[in-house]
Order: sequence, then C-alpha cells, then structure tokens
Amino acid sequence: MTNQELQSLKNKYDIIGNDPALNRALEIAVAVAPTDITVLVTGESGVGKENIPQIIHQNSARKRGKYFAVNCGAIPEGTIDSELFGHEKGSFTGANEMRKGYFEEADGGTLFLDEVGELPLPSQAKLLRVLQSGEFIRVGSSKVLKTDVRVVAATNVNLMYAVSKGKFREDLYYRLNAVSITMPALRERPADINLLFRKFASDFSAKYGVCKVALTEDAAIMLRKYRWPGNIRQLKNVAETISALESAKISGASDKCMVGVDVLSGYIPREEPDLLPAKSVHYNDSPESAGEREAIIRTLLQLKQDVDYLKEVVLKSGIARSNAPAIAPPPSVAEEPEAKWGPAVPLPHGVEPRHEDPEEQEFEEGIPEDLSIRSANMELIEKVLRKHGGNRKAAAAELGISERTLYRKIKQKS
Repeated sequence: MTNQELQSLKNKYDIIGNDPALNRALEIAVAVAPTDITVLVTGESGVGKENIPQIIHQNSARKRGKYFAVNCGAIPEGTIDSELFGHEKGSFTGANEMRKGYFEEADGGTLFLDEVGELPLPSQAKLLRVLQSGEFIRVGSSKVLKTDVRVVAATNVNLMYAVSKGKFREDLYYRLNAVSITMPALRERPADINLLFRKFASDFSAKYGVCKVALTEDAAIMLRKYRWPGNIRQLKNVAETISALESAKISGASDKCMVGVDVLSGYIPREEPDLLPAKSVHYNDSPESAGEREAIIRTLLQLKQDVDYLKEVVLKSGIARSNAPAIAPPPSVAEEPEAKWGPAVPLPHGVEPRHEDPEEQEFEEGIPEDLSIRSANMELIEKVLRKHGGNRKAAAAELGISERTLYRKIKQKS
C-alpha cells in the first residue's frame, strides 16, 4: 500500500498512529481481505483488535453480506452453542421458538469471534467442523445445515500455551491461525501516545463544548513513559476524565486548558506490578512457565513447612512425657490404615519391603543429614512407640510424620 492509501484507510476507521507494526497489521488485513482465509488477530486487551475484522470485511467480496461481532467470553457456557449455531423449539427450557445462530445469520458474510480462547472445548469441536466443512447442527436437531461464512477470530491470550494445557484444541488453533495479525501494545508505539491523547481530548472538547486539554512538555514526556497496561482504552478514559474535570466551558478568553505534570500525575495510576500487563507465556518456554513455576513454589513451601515441623518436634523431644497431649499432625500428612506393633522396640528384622513413595522421597531429601539430629530422632521414636504400646499410627500422629516414614526410620535403625 502507498502512504496515501494507508492514511486514507486510517481516516476511514478512525485509526491514529504511524507505528511500523501498526502499519504492517493494516497492510496484512487489506492484502488478505479478498480471500476467504481464516484470520487470527492477536494482541493485548484494549489495542484495537476490533478494527481488523471490519477492514477485512469491507475490503472483501462479502462486503454486501452481513457482519456480526460475537464476544465469546461474554456468553455463558450453557448458551454459547445456541448463540453460534441456533436451536430448535423446545430443545431446552426457555426455547419457545426456533432460533437461527450467528453462523446461519451470517451466511455469505463475515463473523468476528472475539475472545475465541474462552470457548469451551465442546463448542471448539463444533467450530472446527463448521470451519472445515461449513456444516453445523442446531441445538436439539439432527439435521445438518450448511453455511458460507468468513471467520475472523481474535484473542488476548496465548492460544499455543492454552493448547499445551489442554484448554484449546490444537487442530482448531492451526485452522484459525491460517493468517496471523498482531496488533502492537500501546507501550510499543510511544510516538503515537501523544497523538492519540490529542485526538481523544479534541473529540471530547467538541462533544461537550469544553476547552481542549493540552499537555505541557513535561506532561507529554510523562504520558509517553507510562506503560499503559489498559492500552488505547485506558488512554482514552484518562483523556476524557481530565477533559471533564480540568477544563472549563469554552469562553472568549481561551479555548485551551494546559495540564502539567502535577495535574496529570493525579490521573495516571501508580505503576505497581499488578497494573503491568502480564507476560505472555509461549509454548516453547522452559518448564518454568507461569503455572508450573507456581506449582513448584507451592510444593517447595509445603516441603519446607514439613521439615520445619519435624525439626521442632526433635528439638522439643525433652518435653514428650506420658501425660503430654498428642501433637497434631500438619494438614498435609496422609493417614494410613491402623496397624499395631508388638511391644518390642526396635522393629524386628524380616518385615515386608517398603515401596518407594515420591512424595515421601521429597520429604526425606529436605531433612538435614546432621548426625545428632538423626540420633535424637531415633530416641524420640523409641520413646513415643513405647508410650503408645507399639501403635504405629498413634506414634506417627504424635511425631507429626507419616506412618510409612516412621516404619522406614525404625527399619533403618534395626
């Protein structure tokens, strides 16, 4: 596209900015429009992904057909199939008449599926079928219907990561991702931030008849340095809020309202970790991805709590008396069926072999190998076993360890 054609396209769809990544996204949209290839638009929430499917539809042979935009994340899971594929009368409670779905209504046109990553797995299978063959079945019917619809999907999540977690079908991902268009985040196009702010302030001034907000040089720099986790949507809200609260009605004296850093800082949230955009987790990341890393941290914390608890029991072994109340085990300790030992301590030789338990193995690996602690361990175990007449379950409960760990320690000493 020439620069003139590109600018004309931006004016038509009210798109502001000259960032190369933005221009590339618009060029791909226009280039792919004449075909029927499925397009997947990716980008953070608030970057303006909804402009791409409209550009594709209006520049295609389907521009005289219907265009529907469906937010898959806003439709309850129980009704999504009815919304997309329609339903027959009486197919469920409240289905008082037959209803056509979006795929049937958009026949010959374009259907924009926003937040497609929120579709439940059963609906994903039906979407895959209609994309591959144009066939679908209304809810409550057995009749196969045909449709001819161009699908453009959008998502603000990493679908390949969702595939790796079993939350999104891999075959559907590749079917949707025939052509991928990425909309850049606002922080990635800093030169466009002040252009967008001026546009929003001008629109608000014209709409409500108030002075147009203008930023001082320092305020403009502050605006560019902010990360804008909500992207264009957040910037527009800030511009309109400042215009509403800081500008006065237009008078003969001036039609502008200058805003400096001191005023602007009151409308930009403090940069805290919770406000920053979440890092996208890619399918080819190391195993220390977000979900797995969180699970590992939880496991390590639990392991540390168990080890600290055992240390505390060992250090307090001097206060374990016959009339002392039993020490409650931590919540993570699993109980096994009760089995009693004879009064003889330590455990005789020749008992059945112990099966390795991964959880127990991790527990043991966390216990310090200090010999004095191990010696105190065995003294405490013998004392508690005698106290409970060889009852392994009761002794393990007072020690705060599993019955299997107690058995292994007795066997090691014997």
